[in-house]
Formats: sequence, C-alpha cells, structure tokens
Amino acid sequence: MRKTRVRVWDLPTRLFHWLLAGLVVAAYVTGQLGGSYMEWHGRVGIAIVGLLSFRLVWGVIGSTYARFSDFVPGPAHLWAHLRGHWSGLGHNPLGALSVLALLGVMLYQAVTGLFANDEIAFSGPLRALVSADTSNWLSGLHRQNYWPIIILVGLHVGAVLFYALIKKDNLVGAMITGHKDVDEADAQPAQGGGLVALLIALAITAGVLYVATGSFIEPPPPPPVAPW
Repeated sequence: MRKTRVRVWDLPTRLFHWLLAGLVVAAYVTGQLGGSYMEWHGRVGIAIVGLLSFRLVWGVIGSTYARFSDFVPGPAHLWAHLRGHWSGLGHNPLGALSVLALLGVMLYQAVTGLFANDEIAFSGPLRALVSADTSNWLSGLHRQNYWPIIILVGLHVGAVLFYALIKKDNLVGAMITGHKDVDEADAQPAQGGGLVALLIALAITAGVLYVATGSFIEPPPPPPVAPW
C-alpha cells in the first residue's frame, strides 16, 4: 500500500514535549546540587507548572491527536492493542497510559514543590499559605516522588527505543517534525488547535502562573524602625 506523509503532532505539543524534557533534567540537576541552585530549582519548577497547565488545556482544545478525548484508552482499545489489532496515528493505548502517568506525577511534583522548603533557606512561592508542619509534610512528599518520576521516565525512554529498534517506528522523528509516513487508507491529518485555541491556552496558563508564583500574596510589612 502506498505511503503518504500526514501531520500528526502540532507545534505546541512538540514544543511542550521537548521543553518539559529539558526542564525535568534541569530540575533534577539543580535539586541534586542544592545550595544556591535551589533558587533555580524553584524557577524551573514554576516553568514546569506553566507547561503542565498549558498541556492540560491543550488536551481539551488542541489539535486532534493532542486531545485527551482522542488518546485516553478504554478497556477495548487496550485489549485490541495487546492483541496487535489496534491502529491509529496518535499515542497507542499503552503509550497513552504512559503519558497520563507522567503528566500525573509531574503535576504532583510541581504542586507539592510550590509549598515545600529545603529546611535551610529556600521556600516555595506558596509556602506562606500553609503551616510549617504542612510545608514539611509536602516537602517530604516532593522528595519521595523522585523515584516514581525516574521509573516512568525510564519506561518512556525504553519504549521509544523499543519502537525505534524493534518495530522500526521513529517516534522521536515524528515528535520533531510533527509528521508521520502512513498508509494512504489511514491518512487522517490532525485538525484544529488553531490560533484562537492557542491564545486561550496561553491566557489560562498565564493565570495559573500568576497564582503559582504567589504574586497575589501581600509581602510582610517591613520591620519597625528602631527609635533614636
């Protein structure tokens, strides 16, 4: 059957993917270095919050294969995939579960980090909204989520390598160019996700970042001036 090249991944989805990958590496490195790098760790965490917020919105109003309604699998799709009977252009059912799991643990990590502290000098931007005990508890959860992230990222990379080396399906190339070569009978290019949808997603993301940075929290009053 003849092959044709179709658009699958829109530019916002591809940018999200690679920016998130880079920021996760940056968050890991700055977190491990600690000390003065914790300020950068916090900035990276806020950027991840913004990216995740954008992706959640884009999963509703983005183009065809970026939408959760297209790739969130049901039991029938999972069973069909396991038997080798599933076909589609976007995430396969197991890949979709991997994406959802990664989004979940990343969101959990980012949100807990907003309220966390390093017990030395760094505090998350929303630390002032919770008690010291709650901040310490969330800091513990933030640190404990390290291994789930490592495991899921490892599985994700392993799956990409499996598809590239065994199944000869270049998933990385498609996430770079946005296009796939498919049978003409399956050629259904992505639709939607235009400029209006992008502006809506960016506006919502800006609102989330306003909250995540703690910009709405009034700074504490200055210390009283000592009398002469």
